[in-house]
Amino acid sequence: MDRDEQERIAFDQPAFAHLLGFRMISVQKDELVAEMEVTPELANRNGVMHGGAIMALADNIGGTATIINLPPGKSTTTLESKTNFLRPIRVGDKATARCVPLHRGRTTMVWQTTISRGDGKPAAIVTQTQVVIDWRKA
Repeated sequence: MDRDEQERIAFDQPAFAHLLGFRMISVQKDELVAEMEVTPELANRNGVMHGGAIMALADNIGGTATIINLPPGKSTTTLESKTNFLRPIRVGDKATARCVPLHRGRTTMVWQTTISRGDGKPAAIVTQTQVVIDWRKA
């Protein structure tokens, strides 16, 4: 897959990503960056970004990273995800997700996404495993 195709796929996000306000900022095979504004709709009762919204942002960017690294005829789904919550992100702030590969294998890929607050401090680190699916055999 050439760079133009990678960018086309990465920037063409599903409806769920649009619902959350997810915006892809930059795309490379070895690093994807996305961001989203923390709105009251994405907050928990303490006025900070809900853990589920943080995990959704990380899952989406990790899946996107896998997709642009797959050979033709393959797809993916999340096999496992682990989140360490480090700091809150308050309503009105912006969450920035930076996703890098830890492993890109034939049957699985492992991605680490660091989600930072507007002040640059990490708020969460998500490690996820994506399974590589051959739809022709499924």
